[in-house]
Amino acid sequence: MSELGADSEVGRLRTVLLHRPGRELTRLTPRNNDKLLFDAIPWVARAQEEHDAFAQELRDRGAEVLYLTRLLTETLADPGAREQAISTVLAGLELGDTMRGYLHRLLSDATPEELTDHLTAGIRNDEVRGGFGLVTSLLAHDDFLIDPLPNLLFTRDSSVWIRDHAAITSLAMPARKRETELTELIYAWHPRFAGTPRILGSHLEHVEGGDVLLLAPGVIAVGVGERTTPAGAERLARQVFADGLARVVLAVPIAQERATMHLDTVCTLVDTDKMVVYPNVIDSLAAYAVTDSGEVDDSGRAVLTVADPRPFLDVAAEAMGIERLHHIDTGLDPVSAEREQWDDGNNTLAVAPGVTVTYERNHQTNAALEAAGIEVVPIAGSELGSGRGGPRCMSCPISREPLGGDGASGFPG
Repeated sequence: MSELGADSEVGRLRTVLLHRPGRELTRLTPRNNDKLLFDAIPWVARAQEEHDAFAQELRDRGAEVLYLTRLLTETLADPGAREQAISTVLAGLELGDTMRGYLHRLLSDATPEELTDHLTAGIRNDEVRGGFGLVTSLLAHDDFLIDPLPNLLFTRDSSVWIRDHAAITSLAMPARKRETELTELIYAWHPRFAGTPRILGSHLEHVEGGDVLLLAPGVIAVGVGERTTPAGAERLARQVFADGLARVVLAVPIAQERATMHLDTVCTLVDTDKMVVYPNVIDSLAAYAVTDSGEVDDSGRAVLTVADPRPFLDVAAEAMGIERLHHIDTGLDPVSAEREQWDDGNNTLAVAPGVTVTYERNHQTNAALEAAGIEVVPIAGSELGSGRGGPRCMSCPISREPLGGDGASGFPG
């Protein structure tokens, strides 16, 4: 059995990728926070304390915690990885040749630790000591030549492990595009992931990790809406079928609103047959079951069979091979449900079947989870939640104990 991989959302968590809030969050201002997709400017020291407590809870439950920036620094010790990272970050057309040449020299001379900081915290116009040309003259002193990446906090979005394959996603928002490029660099160059098969890619159709739920071995749900496109869902389906990673993909249209940007802002699994769900949308949530027909078209591509839409919970239970997928409501009424959904009440992280990490502030949802027999591990999130993301958003499981089912002896490969 591979040491890396996951076949569900709830298998016991063995290894998880996190990003501890860092200097990139100190670069948020009232002028750029909207562009960088934050609702508020967090108190960084408190956010770090909250994140450290979150990481310790995972360790206390037996999980190995990996940090993205530490992996990136180790990756950038390789000359090939360094040159790829530098070329990629300088590829934008907004820099101009003069500034691009200066920044290439600056980044090339940096240590791996310094280069990691430049790539994640960014470089402001007033921080350059050369490259003086039209670009630097016309930009404001506090404009960024390389933007910071505050959303690195949400490691779930830039990659998803499906069985023993790492799926590199393609983030829809321009402010987040570089996150997937750095994640892809780590999986391609870091010795920890040598030989890991990869699917998708940062250059392909948009798929975001928050929209991908591993409902059961061989069963994947993909939210399609504001961030993941229909073409992205189709690309994912084709690749997981081709590599034998799934037998059915459920495409789930979701409302294109900020509060429901990803499928995991609407629902997450907390046990093998239990899901916490935003009740204000459950009646309208539908799924299209997508399977491989076994046939190919004139171009040699697999022909996908797309079933008519049916209620999501019904289609999911049928695909999972269970009698019923029980749903636990966020909140107690439409108003409290909307409040706790906005505060990431649905965005939970299962660390084992029936054990889930939640934000402590969602009292009503947490009480409903406990009443349903779920062990709740509450964490503080007053500052961590300022970017609109909960425990699931902040974590990318790299290894879970397999649940079995399809490929019960372990992961393929």
